[in-house]
Amino acid sequence: MGCNSMASPTSTKHDIIRLLHANEAAIRAFGVRRIGLFGSYQRDEARADSDVDLLVEFQPGETTFDHFMGLSFFCEELFGRRVEIVTPNSLSPYLGPRILREVEYVVT
Repeated sequence: MGCNSMASPTSTKHDIIRLLHANEAAIRAFGVRRIGLFGSYQRDEARADSDVDLLVEFQPGETTFDHFMGLSFFCEELFGRRVEIVTPNSLSPYLGPRILREVEYVVT
């Protein structure tokens, strides 16, 4: 599955959001219900070596290994950098509340 990506690594929050919107149909093919951005990109604090942190909610019955890994590889190709994907069920009881307060849903 191809993506509409940039030639160089994604560098801004605006780039991330634009690319997620431009590739929404392909993203939904992985069973995604919604995606939220959190971490350094969401806070506009990303550095050249920052990864992209995404909170992903899948449609009921669509949280499969293939969908999770496929989405991860797709997003890494899309952004040209490492991507960390977490699901609401995988959130740590210590960091989860902060992530849920910070997350900005982009694909809903």
